[in-house]
Amino acid sequence: MRQGDSEEEDTAPGSNPDGHCAIGGLSARGVNQFDSFDVETAREGLTEGTVSLEMIMKLAVQSIGVVYGDIGTSPLYALPGIFPDGIKDDEDILGAMSLIFYSIVIIFMLKYVFIVLSANDHGDGGTFALYSLICRHSKSSLIPNQQAEDQEISNYHLQLPSRRLKMASMLKSWLESSINAKYFLLLTTMLGTSMVLGDGILTPCISVLSAVGGIKVAVSSMTDDTIMWISVVILVILFLVQQFGTHRIGYSFAPILMLWFLSIALIGIFNFVKYDPTVIKALNPTYIVTYFQRNHKEAWISLGGVILCLTGSEALFADLGHFHIHSIQISSCGVVFPAIMLAYFGQASYLRKHAENVTTVFYSSIPKPVYWPMFVVAVLAAIIASQALISAAFQIVKQSMALGCFPRVKVVHTSAKLEGQIYIPEINAFLMLACVGVTLSFKNTLQIGNAYGIAVGTVFVITSIFLVIVMVMIWKTNIIFVIIYILTIGVIELVFLSAVLYKFVDGGYLPLIFSFIMVCIMFVWLYGYRKKYNYELINKVSANELIKMASSTNIRRVPGIALFYSELVQGITPMFTHYIVNVPVLHSILVFVSIKCLTLSHVRLQERFVFIQLEPRYLAIYRCVVRYGYRDARMEHEVFEGMMVSQLKEFIRNHQLNCNRIESAEQEGPLTGEELVDDALKNGGITYLMAESDVVAPKGSRLLERVMINYLFSWLKSFVRKQDQIFNIPRKRLLKVGTSYEIID
Repeated sequence: MRQGDSEEEDTAPGSNPDGHCAIGGLSARGVNQFDSFDVETAREGLTEGTVSLEMIMKLAVQSIGVVYGDIGTSPLYALPGIFPDGIKDDEDILGAMSLIFYSIVIIFMLKYVFIVLSANDHGDGGTFALYSLICRHSKSSLIPNQQAEDQEISNYHLQLPSRRLKMASMLKSWLESSINAKYFLLLTTMLGTSMVLGDGILTPCISVLSAVGGIKVAVSSMTDDTIMWISVVILVILFLVQQFGTHRIGYSFAPILMLWFLSIALIGIFNFVKYDPTVIKALNPTYIVTYFQRNHKEAWISLGGVILCLTGSEALFADLGHFHIHSIQISSCGVVFPAIMLAYFGQASYLRKHAENVTTVFYSSIPKPVYWPMFVVAVLAAIIASQALISAAFQIVKQSMALGCFPRVKVVHTSAKLEGQIYIPEINAFLMLACVGVTLSFKNTLQIGNAYGIAVGTVFVITSIFLVIVMVMIWKTNIIFVIIYILTIGVIELVFLSAVLYKFVDGGYLPLIFSFIMVCIMFVWLYGYRKKYNYELINKVSANELIKMASSTNIRRVPGIALFYSELVQGITPMFTHYIVNVPVLHSILVFVSIKCLTLSHVRLQERFVFIQLEPRYLAIYRCVVRYGYRDARMEHEVFEGMMVSQLKEFIRNHQLNCNRIESAEQEGPLTGEELVDDALKNGGITYLMAESDVVAPKGSRLLERVMINYLFSWLKSFVRKQDQIFNIPRKRLLKVGTSYEIID
């Protein structure tokens, strides 16, 4: 059977796959309708047509406190990273300044602010958003829970035989037909998300170390070890307060960063006027050419420092879901870009007169009367920058877990109003230990900057690869513009990446090792998950088998509603057979519940539940797929129960327009479906049944498969949380049914 098939061989012609008589509560038997899982035009979010100018301006101000902490604090460490061995020629300052200016204009402003933000997934950004966007338009997802409804989703339709549409069609067909292309997309997504997770380790280290290190300018007796330990204490406190939720201190983020941007802009103007206004000549790109002619290989290596001025560009895209495209564009153009450029030009002016202070240029260039206030603001800004990346790491793990690419861990929602405010204890502990370890190991920002550059450069290239696919396949951009993008922005990013890779042995290996470990974990988990899911798909219970088991005289029906949980969304899990054999009891209403996460950021509440009634109707057996987007919060079980019962009644009510009354096998006289639900709730309540299965590779299987399944996947499963913990199911009303599957290729 093909993956995603839900049709049984013994289904009668013209009937629906599992003997159901309605889909989604709206269609009657015999009506060929699909309930689309892809609600393109109905997302409850910040769409252009629903957001006023006043709201956009308000969001623009709020975004300053969330989006720009990383790139905003880059003046702390960028220029020292470009000149780690000091400035050899005064003209090199102009070359470096020209590189910084055009890098920010081309990569940060042109690519991210004005191009990449448009490649959003209904308002959500980041690597997973690009992946989900591509998968929905090309059906190239490797997540094994597609249904017939999913297969009908594709917004790309070939309308005219033009060259652009032909190219889009060819790329779409290749992505759908090539298993290698599907794995390439998924592994690239995993690598990109792993690198962003690496940022969650490196950003706190380099930001806090750089900010605290400025104290040496005022207190020369302060040693590097002392600064290191002060930074470690700040980092530990930062991670310990995560459990209380960032929403409690989030209101202070925007004012502090506004003060930060205002301060560095004013100090930049002061230094620019006081020391050397002629650095404005750096706007002439010929200084880049002469810089490379003068320094050759050293100029290329210095690009590893230049890329540090671009840190946080990806966060601009990843945090889009909390704001609006126009709000981020306004704050970028109106506040962030002018402020950081004034700061860099001010530092360059200062260095023209004090080249010996390049390693401490940020703090050395601060006027003495405002040094200590600026030191406090810098430390606070560094903490905010760290917080943004830590929160992003939590979101990435949540998205990866939702799509089956990461082991199940506990997700705590720390805010009742903001779904994006989450806390993951296991990931927080890991990030804290990793940050402390990196800080204690490297002790300074130079080697951390080398590692940071590789993480940033890799994410840049991955985003560009996905963006080119979006341009060709979804936007159907003229091939001339695609080629121009590749030959300009694409080539620039590859040159940056080559420069940072040169510093592999000087700390650059850190994010690559980390990403390799994370990709291996994610791939092993997905491999085992797919194997288990496909086994259940192949061995699922057919409609006829289900009817035979449920109608058997050996089966006793008891009052109540039973929710039988399984991961299978295309039919009835084979675990049900195991349950019936060992517990020959069925509740008066049985609902097979499957929790499904779509490659879509959000699913509206009114489209969260899809019900199917199985034939014959008097058995009162239903299937329910509960659909979440990868950014949707899971409902608490009390809310879930209420919505489940309410939606089940509505489904029955709509269905009874065609099927007026049903006969209960256990009741005297006819009961309407809604009355049957109320009676079941009154006399038996709700019971949870959960299928839990392990997978093993038999002795005759390949060595690699035995290692992947029997050891690595089983080892990961021993650390993860169980499904009842993930969904907060009350244990007093839970019955688990478990077995082991032998997976054979």
